[in-house]
Amino acid sequence: MTEATPLTDAEKAAKRGRTTLAQKLAVELEDILGMEFEALQKQDLERFEQLQERKTDLLAELTRLCPATQTLQSDPDWQGLLDTMTRCRDMHRRNAMLIERKLEAIRGTLQSLQASVSTSTVEVYDRLGQVARFTRGRGYQEA
Repeated sequence: MTEATPLTDAEKAAKRGRTTLAQKLAVELEDILGMEFEALQKQDLERFEQLQERKTDLLAELTRLCPATQTLQSDPDWQGLLDTMTRCRDMHRRNAMLIERKLEAIRGTLQSLQASVSTSTVEVYDRLGQVARFTRGRGYQEA
């Protein structure tokens, strides 16, 4: 096992600069994900689309700046970035879940409009938030 060679002052300064820039970009990404969620809630697709280009650019720049995950986890200088990126991941998942739920609601509405009344299926959410499909049977008036 080889010991890591100590960093020169120039290397330390460059690392600090990368760390600072990466943290700044991660905070900006976090802000964009928050704005993205607001746009999704308001169904402002134009605003949502506007945010995508900057979000993609930020992710590309962060990928370029950041070391491997193992380094991030073991280097205390990167811990703040790791924490911010974990929050960003969670925000992205929340946004993706909101998009998926909206799409499922739209699909359910379309299916109920397209199918005949007696054989159409309806998608509803169960108590766990999962989509459940029911085939419409006879209504109480037909029984």
